[in-house]
Amino acid sequence: MDEGFGLAGEQAGRAAFVGRGDELARLDAVLDGLGRGESAVVEVTGEAGIGKGRLVAELASRARARGMTVLRGRAAEYERHSPLRPFSDAFADLDASTRQRLPVLAELSSVLSGVGEVPSEGDAAGRFGLYQDTAAVLGRVGGAGLVMMLEDMHWADPASLELVDHLVRHPVPAPVLLVVSHRDRQAPPSLSATLTRGVDDGTVLRLALGPLSERDCVETLAGDLPPSVAAGFYEASNGNPLYFLALLKAHRETRPISVSPSAVPGGRDGLSAGLGALLLDELAPLSPLERRIVEAAAVLGDHTTTTTLCSLTDCGSQTVIEALSGLIRRDVIRREHGGRRLVLRHPLVRALVHEAIDPWRREELHRRAAGALAVAGASVMEQAHHVEQSLSGWDQQAADILVAAARQSAATAPATSAHWLGVVLRLLPDDPEHASMQGELTLLRARALAVSGRLKESRDLLHQVMDGTDGSGYDDLRTSAVTFCVRVERKLGRHPEAQALLRRELARRPGPTPLGTVRLGLELCSCAIAAARFPEVRADIAEVLRTARSLGDEIGEVAALTLFALGEVYEGETAAARALARSAAELVDAMTDNGLAELAEYLCVLGWTEMFLQHHKEAERHLDRGLEIIRRTGQVYLMPHFLTVRAHIHLDTCRITTALELAEESAEIARSLDCGDLLAFTLAFKAHVLLQARPAGSPDALSVAEEAVAACNSDTWWADLAACALAHAAFDSGDPHRAMDTLLGRGGDDELRHLQATVRPGHLELLVNAALATGRPEDAADWAERACKEADQLGLPAQRAAALSSLAQVAAHHGDSAEAGRLFAEAAELSARSGATLREAQCLLLAAPHRRATGDAADAAAKWHRGHHLAVEGGAHLLVGVAERIRPAVFGALVEPADELAALTGREREIADLVAEGLSSRAIADRLYLSPRTVESHIARIYRKTGVSSRAALASVVTRCRTARQRSDTGHPANDRASYVSWGGHLK
Repeated sequence: MDEGFGLAGEQAGRAAFVGRGDELARLDAVLDGLGRGESAVVEVTGEAGIGKGRLVAELASRARARGMTVLRGRAAEYERHSPLRPFSDAFADLDASTRQRLPVLAELSSVLSGVGEVPSEGDAAGRFGLYQDTAAVLGRVGGAGLVMMLEDMHWADPASLELVDHLVRHPVPAPVLLVVSHRDRQAPPSLSATLTRGVDDGTVLRLALGPLSERDCVETLAGDLPPSVAAGFYEASNGNPLYFLALLKAHRETRPISVSPSAVPGGRDGLSAGLGALLLDELAPLSPLERRIVEAAAVLGDHTTTTTLCSLTDCGSQTVIEALSGLIRRDVIRREHGGRRLVLRHPLVRALVHEAIDPWRREELHRRAAGALAVAGASVMEQAHHVEQSLSGWDQQAADILVAAARQSAATAPATSAHWLGVVLRLLPDDPEHASMQGELTLLRARALAVSGRLKESRDLLHQVMDGTDGSGYDDLRTSAVTFCVRVERKLGRHPEAQALLRRELARRPGPTPLGTVRLGLELCSCAIAAARFPEVRADIAEVLRTARSLGDEIGEVAALTLFALGEVYEGETAAARALARSAAELVDAMTDNGLAELAEYLCVLGWTEMFLQHHKEAERHLDRGLEIIRRTGQVYLMPHFLTVRAHIHLDTCRITTALELAEESAEIARSLDCGDLLAFTLAFKAHVLLQARPAGSPDALSVAEEAVAACNSDTWWADLAACALAHAAFDSGDPHRAMDTLLGRGGDDELRHLQATVRPGHLELLVNAALATGRPEDAADWAERACKEADQLGLPAQRAAALSSLAQVAAHHGDSAEAGRLFAEAAELSARSGATLREAQCLLLAAPHRRATGDAADAAAKWHRGHHLAVEGGAHLLVGVAERIRPAVFGALVEPADELAALTGREREIADLVAEGLSSRAIADRLYLSPRTVESHIARIYRKTGVSSRAALASVVTRCRTARQRSDTGHPANDRASYVSWGGHLK
């Protein structure tokens, strides 16, 4: 087996493959699955030289033999700050016919490789959009299947690691195999976490390569040597094939070698001193020109061509070509990508050569490389690596290239952007002449760090900017630094600190300009709204609005109007909110997209307000426009907000499938931004969607809601959302006590006055259901009346529908089907008028069995069919299940009494029997040695399984079943009269 010699790229198939039988069998099985249309991810890991590259090459050969497309890319140690290099390297393998068939590849490849127009902070799509586009292209590239191999990913840049994480989390729905190889002990934590999570989930196959066996090495690779000599080499190499073959090569070339069992991998990058000496010793016979070419190739990396080699060696092309011929024959340099590119045969060889070059000469070679690439028209991002390596002191021209590269990579690779800006700032002279530049670049780096999730580092840099302007008045730089610092503090969950900073800055003398005061005032109001304390800043936001209007500051006016509207709608002042939102919408609709670029965040605020006011069409229009703007301007940190409110609208309007897609994308982006509150916010809405997207009793929503609560690190509106999501999920999972305790605990009192007024009737409806499920009908009636009073004050049809549903649940519990049917039907009509399709479907289904029970079979059937149609069309699996459970009660089909209790467990059947005997929960608990709470949880699950809503109805079912069993035992037929399943509708 040979990873280091003769086995990369096109030459890989020429050498016999040795060992790894188990691994090959598992890889063949993966290829079989690929042939059946399945996708897969394979991780190949092990120490340097262990044979990862050779195994990957063998897999590539076998995939090609099956007619599959193979793309191979490699990360490089000295290009780890070149964004998405492994992927651009892999896409370079695509043939011309594939590129013609998929024109989108041209645009995608330019983004990945940094050639041509590279996305910049001002005109780029967000990096997550790029990741989705990449995944979509991968699904269309391969015919019989696509195998994308990414090697040496321990050296990958952060953007590449993010893209791998995206592909592991969201497997391409096509026959695509992603192979990721890396050294186990050098893998970045993020890569290890991604792949380990995939292994745990069963989506990643891990192949951890160990040493080759002595038999494979001695008998197969060294069969021409005396066994004792070969065994000595094996012992010295510890079964590492690269080291073993290096020893063999030196022996066969009669070069003096020294082997020792202690000379095992463990030095630089896991490379032993013995192996490093062997690899470098092989280069000793080279001529001075050949040595210079090898050094130039080590510096140039992926940009090694005859042209660039000529530039770095000061030789003519013919001279370089003749020397290259000898190096290729020696297998020191190889051709790859159809001969278009030259590479040193192994990354270890490149690393050793690069490190062995005298530092002063290495800097000069990198300086020449940057110049050669500039002449060739390469992008500043491709030049930046060499510029960085050539710097030993301040150089304005070099700094300009690095800053330009940082700006271009800010949207797609913010970590790389922050790195290059850090290089410039470390060398920037600390003098008055460069003070302004230092402040601007520090602010730019702070933004890049924040976007890449390094929030605390960002905050520290912003404090430096503020300290640097502390005694020089109040300029735009300080305003920008304070504004962004407040946003970072909020993302860190430090809302009191953010507000304190803003109030301090607004009180400074000299203070910010009037325009700066507007900007800081807007941030102060945003903080208060996020903390659910809008009344404290109602006067402040009114003053900000007046100031903005007096200055003719249209941006400030729109921002103030949207925040004012959101604050009022949160407090339940719907009339005021409606007027403010209308004024904001009029201004927004008259502005161009370029004019709205600075207002993207406030377009989202406007969308939230319109959604709460049940103006779904207007909200979607503004949100769609805002999403286009933030994707074009690279404001990725705003995407979770936009996607979540769109998911909420899709949920309300019963588009459950797309709502879940939006919620999942939102949560993924929030997770990558490392902001606990934002993650809690997105997961809370995802849990709400999952409640409708999954059948009753599915654990998915509860699991996500619990994660949302755990992620939240502050006492804010987002914490309220997470707690409410947990309450609804707990009820769905059959734990009404937990649902009630969670909601009351977060709501502050029995009236839930600490929760958002605009949606409070919906939360009160949950309390009604939970109270009925736990035997507290009086409390349920009180909460239903409270929901009606709240809804009347709001004047929102969907919230009025929630209140009517609460009353209907209470009526159903008391056996008043006529009243229950009427209230559910009225709630359905209100929901339909407001566009709340999900609630309309729910209320129609709940009304149907009650309408049938009062003798209106035709109306019952019509309501059932309408509700069932809406649920099926919208992908609301929970409601579809409800519809099927109540079908017999609606259409008069006989229900076999024995079937009514068939779904109960033994313990649940036992408790149901005791309920039928008239025992209270406390009496049942004493009888069965359980707690009353456990008994009531069992009863709630029994209600769900049997479709009843009260103890009386459950007792009736148990009695019927007993009678049926008795008749069956005595030979009498069961009663021919149908027993309709009563339905109380325990839905959130």
